[in-house]
Amino acid sequence: MGDWVSAIPAYLAVAAVLIIPGVAVVAVGWGWRSPQRLLLAPAISVTIAAAAASVAPLVGLRWNLIPLALVTLLVMGIALVLRRVAGVDTAPAGRRTGLVALLSLVATALVSAVMFARAFGAPGNIAQRFDNIVHLNAIALGLQNGSASPFQIGSTSDIGFYPNAWHALTTLGAELTGASVPVAVNGSNLAIVSILWPASVMALAGAFFAQRRTAYVVSAALSTGFGAFPALFFNWGVLYPNLVGYAMLPAALAVIVTMLPERRAPALVRSALLVALLAGGTFLGHPNAFLSLLFFAAAVVITAFAVRAVTERTRGSVLGLGIAVVAFAVALAGTVAVFRTGAEHSGWAPWQQLSQSLGEGLFAAPRGFTPTVVASLLLIAGFAAVARRPRLLTVLAPFAVAVALFAVASGLRIDSPLRQLLTNPWYNDSNRLAALLPLVAIPVATLGALAIVDLVRATVGERRVPGWLRVGAVVVGIAAVFSVAIGPNVRIALAQVHEAYAYTDSSLILSSDEEALLERLDEETPPDALIAGSPRTGTSLALAFADRQVTQKHVFGNPSPEVLFLNAHLRDIDSDPAVCRTVDQLGVDYVLDFGTQDVIDPAGAAAYSGIQDLTPGTHLVLVDSQGPAAKLFRIEGC
Repeated sequence: MGDWVSAIPAYLAVAAVLIIPGVAVVAVGWGWRSPQRLLLAPAISVTIAAAAASVAPLVGLRWNLIPLALVTLLVMGIALVLRRVAGVDTAPAGRRTGLVALLSLVATALVSAVMFARAFGAPGNIAQRFDNIVHLNAIALGLQNGSASPFQIGSTSDIGFYPNAWHALTTLGAELTGASVPVAVNGSNLAIVSILWPASVMALAGAFFAQRRTAYVVSAALSTGFGAFPALFFNWGVLYPNLVGYAMLPAALAVIVTMLPERRAPALVRSALLVALLAGGTFLGHPNAFLSLLFFAAAVVITAFAVRAVTERTRGSVLGLGIAVVAFAVALAGTVAVFRTGAEHSGWAPWQQLSQSLGEGLFAAPRGFTPTVVASLLLIAGFAAVARRPRLLTVLAPFAVAVALFAVASGLRIDSPLRQLLTNPWYNDSNRLAALLPLVAIPVATLGALAIVDLVRATVGERRVPGWLRVGAVVVGIAAVFSVAIGPNVRIALAQVHEAYAYTDSSLILSSDEEALLERLDEETPPDALIAGSPRTGTSLALAFADRQVTQKHVFGNPSPEVLFLNAHLRDIDSDPAVCRTVDQLGVDYVLDFGTQDVIDPAGAAAYSGIQDLTPGTHLVLVDSQGPAAKLFRIEGC
């Protein structure tokens, strides 16, 4: 772990960005007394950072601490005005509860940071997955241009708009510390999984369970215990933007939960504005996360109104339920219609039979991950608690929605109309829906833990129990819930992450030879060099590793006809004058040749046959090589 010292500055920089703006807003707008509110701080900070990065280029500012501070002050001002109108937030929790929440978060942060650092292997390792090409290059381009706006990030892959929350955090971490792009990415991701994610889950637990200390401890521990999230997104994709959006989602849902009992108009307005703020931040994480939030919010609100209607049996409660159903039906129908994806992106096939997908979903153990015993027992206890007290259905409702969506995507036929209707906006991708399971399974498992604790207390009753025995029981309980971090469910997922991040001779994006050559590139090429190469073999990462411009920044996109011509004919440079003319027209100076190892499908290498497996010649001068396949050529004489 000693190598990770180089990533500490990037981690601390992003950690500070995640903590300071949000804490300042909460302190000004709600006060210090409620840990449940303070746990919203990282999600608020992400929203502020994404918004500030979006606005900065519009007012002529580079993306750095200045626009972040300005937007933070603006949000603080709004929060202060709302506090003057709505008053100080009620805070049923005492200092002891706040201390327990803080210690739980700190302990979880340490556990999560170590877990994922070990999974990544080394601070300079990258995920060997094709989506990572565009994410790494987007950070490099953002640093070059001083912008992490959605439009800047989108330009890396030739699209107009791309959600920028993850890129804003990571680019700022690299800007503040001078870390290399791979190190900055890993430092940022460690901060996200160890601070944003557990704080968000704890906020939801605090909202559901009236800030009970046990709920904070258990939800913090359980955030380390499921392989489907966040570990899955470091192996599948990789889906860094989805990572941030999903990690924020429980915090946004927590605000909706706490808003339901509000009766005073000023407090309702303040809560509604906070929901809008975090929903917007979730969207800037990823639209899929926003859509998931809408589904879960519908489940919570409609269930709460239904329970109220059954309990009160008044005309007003029934009318409220009807309005909620209609409003969410319209919102969901419209949003699902807008977010639909084309056939080329939504062709992911199901994994299994419907019965198996339901079983995996109910225990939040998809992809064949072995369920962890402690987590499974707590989930079963949570189901039993809801069966005994139906008013707790609001805790179970979002989880039921997540299980249903996962089962539809992974268990129905690829041509199922229901599958196309419900899960198309998630690309019919079972992985993205699998990752939603832990977000809403953790509150159910936390409920199970609370039910067990309450049962023990009721059994003991007024009996005199020695203090050492009470302390021992608490220690054993805490150790049991934190043991999920080494359970098979997450251990299998982290092993897959470790494999995805390893440099080997056959790595999908960069072999160890190719990575070594890229590390020397800034010493062997001038800063203004333009480098050609097949992005499908990882050559385009010359931008991320050496800050050199490349002809194609991503596997996809819309390369110009001239670039397409070189991709097919550069090997003919000594015999075809048109190749030299095209080289001059584009201004290409160097060529990186990493052979034909393809990041997606070897058949895709055919389009780049003219720029792979090159040999030196009159116009192609070999400058450097590493191993049998990694070569750097300089173009001369054109």
